[in-house]
Amino acid sequence: MFNYLRARIVAALLWPLHNLAKMLVYKKIHSSIGISKAGISGGGSLPMHVDKFFEAIGIKVQNGYGLTETSPVVAARRPFCNVLGTVGHPIKHTEIKIVDIETGEVLPDGSKGIVKIKGLPVMKGYYKNPSATNKALDLEGWFNTGDIGWIAPHHATGPSRKCGGMLVLEGRAKDTIVLTTGENVEPAELEEAASRSSLIDQIMVIGQDRRRLGAIIVPNNDEVVAAAKRKYSFDGNNGLAKDTVMSLLYAELKTWMAGCSFQIGPVLVVDEPFTIDNGLMTPTMKIRRDKVAAKYQSEIEALYK
Repeated sequence: MFNYLRARIVAALLWPLHNLAKMLVYKKIHSSIGISKAGISGGGSLPMHVDKFFEAIGIKVQNGYGLTETSPVVAARRPFCNVLGTVGHPIKHTEIKIVDIETGEVLPDGSKGIVKIKGLPVMKGYYKNPSATNKALDLEGWFNTGDIGWIAPHHATGPSRKCGGMLVLEGRAKDTIVLTTGENVEPAELEEAASRSSLIDQIMVIGQDRRRLGAIIVPNNDEVVAAAKRKYSFDGNNGLAKDTVMSLLYAELKTWMAGCSFQIGPVLVVDEPFTIDNGLMTPTMKIRRDKVAAKYQSEIEALYK
């Protein structure tokens, strides 16, 4: 009740400012994206800052989740229960469970592990590829998505009482970075946080079998130059020194990743962006980590020396 009343008071205080923003800013955004009330996002979990942005400008986004092998939707947020940061409840005739990455044992709600799906949307197998089918589907028909996530626990009271059973995604199992210290790191969270910086166009966290994390960054050169002019009185006549660029990027990483469990150490700055054409991104705009790591293998080795 206290949290509810506090939220109402804050909302009331911000209401005039929100209405002003509606008239001066939000309408322009609605017009440019062609959406003014609601939208649907599919495939996977939205980054939290994107979710919050659309909520702030008055657009309700129903986020859904699924894979090609699941025809393709298995969970979705409903208009009456649209909880940010989740992909909603499972759809009808679909079951979702979370299992331990190492042992395969079913985990209780609230525990993070591999997402498995069973139900009518799940495929019967890969065409003429029984070995791949056996890897993806077990004898009971559970499909291994390769995604890491957890199911929100059920609560009878409190602000999360309607969230029970919702699925929360936190990255891909095969993307997990294992440090030599034995710590497992999900790079998606770190990359999402760092990507909020206007100075960073693209970032890929590295560090497999290393003592600490690093990153490959494609900077936004225009924003880097603008930041250098503000901070260092850069005149723009000569190229920026490498040390200046690194200093600006490290400052951005420190700012945007302050709340993350892990921090970035050495950084490799590259000019060539990750694209579908150069084979460094998938058609669904996901970074091909193995391809990027292979392309910059020698630079990465030098980075950690």
